[in-house]
Amino acid sequence: MQVRIAETVEELKLISPVLLQLRPQYSEDTLIKQIQSQQADGYRVAYVADAENVLCVAGFVMGQKLAWTKHIYVDDLITNEAHRSTGAGKFLVDWLKKFGIDNGCQQLHLDSGVTRFAAHRFYLREGFNITSHHFAVVELNTG
Repeated sequence: MQVRIAETVEELKLISPVLLQLRPQYSEDTLIKQIQSQQADGYRVAYVADAENVLCVAGFVMGQKLAWTKHIYVDDLITNEAHRSTGAGKFLVDWLKKFGIDNGCQQLHLDSGVTRFAAHRFYLREGFNITSHHFAVVELNTG
């Protein structure tokens, strides 16, 4: 297994079927346009592939906050449903931890939907702690 950073449209097309498993509200075209827009603000997409398949994908940003100091925030993390429990997700999380260390980050963060119990078990196994509740106003009215 190897981790790569998707930088070209061809790579984004390659990883999009896996990312669409997590973000089905997009089409391939709208997903790629959204990723490209976010890339302008520092968003990166790492993926693990073998010779034939994309096994898992992580979209992330590096940032700084008073609460977290320099950190990586994982916006999107998905293991291809056909390749779960193969070690690919762990491989990518381990890579994210090392990437963070190599880039001077002190922490690695992500949010996960409250009903994603299998994902939560995985995150806890990989050393993540439940450190807060995330609150959101999901529809800001402008008028």
